[in-house]
Amino acid sequence: MKVVFHNDFYQTYTSDPAAAKGRMEAVVDVISKEADFVNAQPATAEQISSVHGSALIQEVTDLGLYGIAALAAGAAIQSAKIGLEEPCFGLIRPPGHHASAASFWGFCYFNNMAIALTELKRKGHIQSAFVLDFDLHYGDGNVNILGKTNFATVFNVEVFNRTIYLTEVRQQMETCRADIIGISAGFDNHREDWGGLLETEDYEEIGTYVRRAAERNNGGYFAILEGGYNHDVLGQNVLALMQGMSGK
Repeated sequence: MKVVFHNDFYQTYTSDPAAAKGRMEAVVDVISKEADFVNAQPATAEQISSVHGSALIQEVTDLGLYGIAALAAGAAIQSAKIGLEEPCFGLIRPPGHHASAASFWGFCYFNNMAIALTELKRKGHIQSAFVLDFDLHYGDGNVNILGKTNFATVFNVEVFNRTIYLTEVRQQMETCRADIIGISAGFDNHREDWGGLLETEDYEEIGTYVRRAAERNNGGYFAILEGGYNHDVLGQNVLALMQGMSGK
């Protein structure tokens, strides 16, 4: 399965947990035998400004984070484009689902998912999109940007019972109608991470639901990394999602 990545994602660019030393290594070490790595390319200024205002872009620049944030956004675009033809995982950081058009917080600077799907829509690759955000934290940026469009539906899983959680995801995927499904893949709801709820095998189940929905729709699907902070389990959780997405 193709995985969009860049060695620059190894760097510790801030002091927040999403940038913690060893986070990317914890994933790469586990998935390397299953991954066909694709080198990430940064998003262009035009692609970023299609979603974000100049004041936010300047603020990210002033923080010295424009380069890494643009690289993550570009990798998300690549993941989405590959996802039109085959499943793809964007192993990226900074994450993006808390970034709105004119503001950011929660370790996010540019909204990677919104930039990716907006690019696909602008170029005529899709007419509709569905975003499944299973991060522990509500993806307010995804909702604030994509939820206001006429082409994208955003669903955040907001329950704290494992059985109901998986049932809601399954039901959403069974009724989903979209040209592409994008997963904001935050793994911090794992039982050994901040949320303490899901098992590793649940991510494979979620990936399977998404794959079946995309196949039924004759559409595409991809995932990009958001949260997930326990390095001891993060790689196995990413691998489980990839296995569900690929059907292996």
